[in-house]
Amino acid sequence: MSPLPHLLAADPLAPFPPPSQALAEPPGLLAMGGDLSPARLLNAYRAGVFPWFSAGQPPLWWTPDPRMVFHTDAVRLSSRFRRQLRNLRWQVTADTAFSQVVSACAEAPRRGQRGTWILPAMQAAYAELHRLGHAHSIEVFDQERLVGGLYGVAIGQMFFGESMFSADSGGSKVALAGLAMRLRAWGWPMIDAQVENPHLLSLGAKALPRSVFLARLAHWVDQPGRIGPWTAIFGRFAAAELGQD
Repeated sequence: MSPLPHLLAADPLAPFPPPSQALAEPPGLLAMGGDLSPARLLNAYRAGVFPWFSAGQPPLWWTPDPRMVFHTDAVRLSSRFRRQLRNLRWQVTADTAFSQVVSACAEAPRRGQRGTWILPAMQAAYAELHRLGHAHSIEVFDQERLVGGLYGVAIGQMFFGESMFSADSGGSKVALAGLAMRLRAWGWPMIDAQVENPHLLSLGAKALPRSVFLARLAHWVDQPGRIGPWTAIFGRFAAAELGQD
């Protein structure tokens, strides 16, 4: 009989179990239950844990090993794509269309996946984190049309990516590269990408042993962060800047 994950206490401030207790099958499943309150979500991210579950399931909490990350100085765009960007009018912004980005991520088709894990309860939870200044969206616009974006959670000087989408080819790549450029300028070293997939690897994601990820995470989440809207501090810039050598 397979072991069961830890059942979380009702108190949203209750600590998560040690990541070493995560199951081997399914890989990285640590706990179940609880809620999606801001306090619990922020505690989860600080501990290197994130929620991921489907309709009809209780909240499931994961801490995979290895952990996929982007170093902010190592996001890769192909030479061909960078040349294409120089001829586009796309603009990159932050926190100007959070709900639109989350909805677009929820509706985006995923290879090998039916439906979405970004359920209404998840959307409401991250909308509340956004209202509190902890969750942020990066948008890519072609004039007034949203062509790509991503959203995630920032704690200290760590950004935890949750999901991204493209309405036009390359939209999510521009959002990721634009985020990495800004975070690098701020001195933030990593973007959590959670679990491996070929698309992330093609953009420069690397696998870190969970122990290494957690050690680095513990340092960076305790650094001074940027709570509140990012619209002004992130600014607005042309995606063509990402195409410069």
